[in-house]
Amino acid sequence: MKNYKIGIIGATGMVGQRLVTLLSEHPWFKIEVLAASGRSAGKKYADALNGRWAMNSPLPDKVADMTVMDATEDAKKIASMVDFVFCAVNMKKDEIKVLEETYAKLEVPVISNNSAYRMTPDVPMVIPEVNPEHIEIIEKQRKRLGTKKGFIAVKSNCSIQSYVPALHPLMKYGVKEVVASTYQAISGAGKTFETWPEMIDNVIPYIGGEEEKSEKEPLKVWGHIEGDIIVNATKPVITTQCIRVPVTDGHLATVFVSFDKKPSKEEILKDWADFKGEPQILELPSAPKQFLHYFEEDSRPQTNLDRNLEGGMAVSIGRLREDSIFDYKFVCLSHNTLRGAAGGGVLLAELLAKKGYLD
Repeated sequence: MKNYKIGIIGATGMVGQRLVTLLSEHPWFKIEVLAASGRSAGKKYADALNGRWAMNSPLPDKVADMTVMDATEDAKKIASMVDFVFCAVNMKKDEIKVLEETYAKLEVPVISNNSAYRMTPDVPMVIPEVNPEHIEIIEKQRKRLGTKKGFIAVKSNCSIQSYVPALHPLMKYGVKEVVASTYQAISGAGKTFETWPEMIDNVIPYIGGEEEKSEKEPLKVWGHIEGDIIVNATKPVITTQCIRVPVTDGHLATVFVSFDKKPSKEEILKDWADFKGEPQILELPSAPKQFLHYFEEDSRPQTNLDRNLEGGMAVSIGRLREDSIFDYKFVCLSHNTLRGAAGGGVLLAELLAKKGYLD
């Protein structure tokens, strides 16, 4: 496989740091550029972090002394140095749109962890095991942008990656109604307990904009390409509540679901056990061998025990049982900064590389 030179835009933030840990030893991708805001530009990466390294693993030596570039002012120079970039910035949505389109028009593919372009009809929003075919819309997007190589591809909101993967193999039974409540870690807000002591021994029953994303984004993921756009699915009907809980990493979801044709519990368990997506078939470096894991124990999955399953890239499921109002209910868990954010972006980049979209 070809080796690619990559840039991380937003390298000092929580997701940017996670990207650094995942990419510092990646077999296909080599970190060539670390970029952030003008406040960090010109500093060594370790100095720009200023004690804010939030990962459990140590800061990799090979990037500690890299000079941080200005993501905006140095865009042309960065574009000349890399094959593609990961983008995970903390900016206003309009500013993110300008930044990401700037790189795309400089013929640099952008793998985005940001929400700005998620609902744009010709921008693929991909969970690689669920809707890998959506990357085919990239050719239409390139025509709109007037580019030969540059494009923007995004990963979905981290919260839906706890429950959408579990529902996906069951769509053949006609999933018609879904109620999901997500219990989301503080790293999803880019925080640690040191920087957010108010979260200790506390639960906040609101995360701005999260419920709208959790209800609408799955419909794009389950949509289809029609002409030069992705047309959103019209079913199932989804309603959610998103709650911030005092854990470091890991988004847990409780799910209630009704079907047009109710499957048996045995059929559901077999569908989960047998499911393989494109990343498993292609044996991509970051892909979990078993994407969906079911726990028989009533007390699993647990955030602290199971979020790091298969390098944090697997989805854990448990407590499948019939419900008195819906057909079934169950719980799911995913690691929000690995499967949900940085790791999901790396897996998407691996898929795009394997399919030739980064050449």
